[in-house]
Amino acid sequence: MDFSFTPEQEAFRQKIRDFLAQELTPEFRRRALAEGGGEGHAVARAFSRTLADKGWIGLSWPKEYGGGGLGHVERAIYNEEMVLNDVPEIHHTAERQMGPSIIVYGTDEQKKRYLPPIIRGEASYAIGYSEPGSGSDLAGLEMRGAEDGDDYVINGTKLWGGTKEADYHWLAVRTNPDAPKHRGISVFIVDLRNTPGITINPIVAMSGNAGNLCETVYEDVRVPKENIIGEKDQGWYVTTGNLDFERSGIERVASNYRTLQDIIAFARDARVDGVPIAYHPAIRHRLAELAIEFQIGRTLSYVVAWKQGEGLDFNREATTNKLFGTEVSQRVGRMAIEVLGLYGQLSTGSRRAPLGGRLEQAYLHSVSLTIAGGTSEIQRNVIATRGLGLPRS
Repeated sequence: MDFSFTPEQEAFRQKIRDFLAQELTPEFRRRALAEGGGEGHAVARAFSRTLADKGWIGLSWPKEYGGGGLGHVERAIYNEEMVLNDVPEIHHTAERQMGPSIIVYGTDEQKKRYLPPIIRGEASYAIGYSEPGSGSDLAGLEMRGAEDGDDYVINGTKLWGGTKEADYHWLAVRTNPDAPKHRGISVFIVDLRNTPGITINPIVAMSGNAGNLCETVYEDVRVPKENIIGEKDQGWYVTTGNLDFERSGIERVASNYRTLQDIIAFARDARVDGVPIAYHPAIRHRLAELAIEFQIGRTLSYVVAWKQGEGLDFNREATTNKLFGTEVSQRVGRMAIEVLGLYGQLSTGSRRAPLGGRLEQAYLHSVSLTIAGGTSEIQRNVIATRGLGLPRS
């Protein structure tokens, strides 16, 4: 593998940077934060359409499905720049994993129906996997779908998925309760905005954010059979494939870069007994380790993109990427609080909060990262069994 980028790829990265430098003005940032109670959903939705107009959504999708027909490395470059610049958008999850899953598992009719809105930046998806009694043991899900004519009647509760503002729910449901737990699961696409019987209750995270986590309750919700992705009762294979797409992205490690730079800048400026914190050997060595880990994580992400582009299996690499990226995020978050000291515990809005409270938010947010998308323990088991062929414990 050649770790360097081609001149064309470097030019593409610069094109993205130039565009974002022009678009992401202070006034735009202000509106993005002020809109929708601070979540910026309306601004994010509009900016997704702007990115679609640039032809930057679905870069690695085949042209026959409306994609750019470029390589997965180009898509990783685009995604890295979006994350580094904290771009507000609503299509990311849909483009990253739902679209590719529909391309692999969907019918021709489903591809015609669901892929164009994603490419146009008009569709956002929430993930409907975890439940009150099942998370890491995804095959233990209990949400039931009972066949009734041309529909399934669905009852149960999903947790964590950001359904509050999403258009669609990518929903795993038990459609055959008599089958072994890894069998009898089907995956549906549910229109969250136009389907009766769905109640969405936001959950306030420890960081104070109430937008991305939700309890979503289904009560006698009728979903057409034509909305099943893949074969009936074979949804386990659809979900595992979908999770590979989720775990393959560069966003986990890239999201640490700004936090790491904030820590370094603070350590250079803050002084103890007149000496900058950055002069303390333990601080310098730890920051150097985190900078190295960031580059390792970045390389892992591009290895996944390269393997995808070559048409190779990327399960082990994607899982490693997710595991490493989320654990680095937690180490960066902890380091932030250690460097800032007691003031680092002050929240956004406090006049004495260093760096506007961003590092406190980064630390609190990082706690959930080794749980969402599969715990670190699950990732290590997947690497051992599927990746290295080791026996199950």
